[in-house]
Order: sequence, then structure tokens, then C-alpha cells
Amino acid sequence: MAEAVLFWIFSTILVGSAIAVIMARNPVHSVLFLILAFVCAAGLFLIMGAEFLAMILVVVYVGAVAVLFLFVVMMLDVDFARMKQGFVEYLPQGLLIAFVVGAELVYVVSGWSASPKAAAAATPSGTLSNTAALGQVLYTRYFYFFQAAGMILLTAMIGAIVITLQHKAGVKRQDIGAQVGRTREAAVELRKVPSRVGL
Repeated sequence: MAEAVLFWIFSTILVGSAIAVIMARNPVHSVLFLILAFVCAAGLFLIMGAEFLAMILVVVYVGAVAVLFLFVVMMLDVDFARMKQGFVEYLPQGLLIAFVVGAELVYVVSGWSASPKAAAAATPSGTLSNTAALGQVLYTRYFYFFQAAGMILLTAMIGAIVITLQHKAGVKRQDIGAQVGRTREAAVELRKVPSRVGL
């Protein structure tokens, strides 16, 4: 009974905060509603017994991604009024894409059925906890896929840094290539100074 009550509380707040994310006019408020949605989703995962996924939602998404969004929104001072000027112009394309995505979701959900053996297969065997069983599968059977996902994320991070890096004119920067490729002729200048003349 308590699990059902907590489920309805978390799910109601989750749906309401998800709607508020896209309906809020202030982007800072949208990020705060997004954090609330992540926390409620973590509560739902705890009810289902998936404590690892709940921890990932709180630590990774709330602690890193959502806070990063908040800092980016607050520091960049983006003119959102200017960004929303072409909203009406692209509204038909957006509605078409939303209809296609909604139709795909309805098609998938209507044809979905759970196997009776799925619950038994998903239950960790032996005395392993949910997190330990997930780690054992992740680092044995899906180890190469896990490493490939890490490389993809690393490439995306490097690409984002390269794209957003801006060199301002008049600012002195260290050029490692020029320092390493420096020759003796370019670095040292020898002068023949006559006696009693000085520099």
C-alpha cells in the first residue's frame, strides 16, 4: 500500500515537473523543474528496486548535467527572446515531427508484451545485489560496448570544447608548438660588440 501511494506521489510530481520544464518562460526555472523531475524518477527507481539507476540519476544527471545546464544558462546571458522569434515559422514542422514521434510511441507500446520469464531472468542470481549483478554483466559481457560508449562520450566532450573555444584578439597565449620547434638561430642572437663601445 505504501509503495502504491509513493508511486502516485512521485509519478504525479514527475509528470507535472516535466510539463513545467517546457512551459516555463524562465530557463533557470526550467532547469530547476528538470532537477525535480530527475529526483522523482530516482524515487520511482527506488520503489522498483533499481537502486543503481536511482543513484545514477541523482549523481550524474542532477549533480552534473542539470547543474551544468544551470551554470551555462546563468553565465552565457543568452537572449531567449531573440531565439524564439522564428517559433511560429517552424511550428508546422515541429508539429509534424511531434506527431510522427507520438505515432511511433503508440505503435511500440501497443505491440509490447512482457514475457513470463522476463522477471525471473532479470532477477540477480545468488546473493549478488542489484548493483553488483549489473556491474558483473557490464564489465564482462558488454565490456567492449561500455568502452566504445566511453570513447564516444570523450570524443563528444573534446568536440564541444574545440567548438566553443574562442581566441580573442590581443590576448597573449602560449603556443606549445612554437616553443618546442624553436631553433638556436631563432632564440639566440649573437652580436660582435666592439671594445669600449657597449650596447
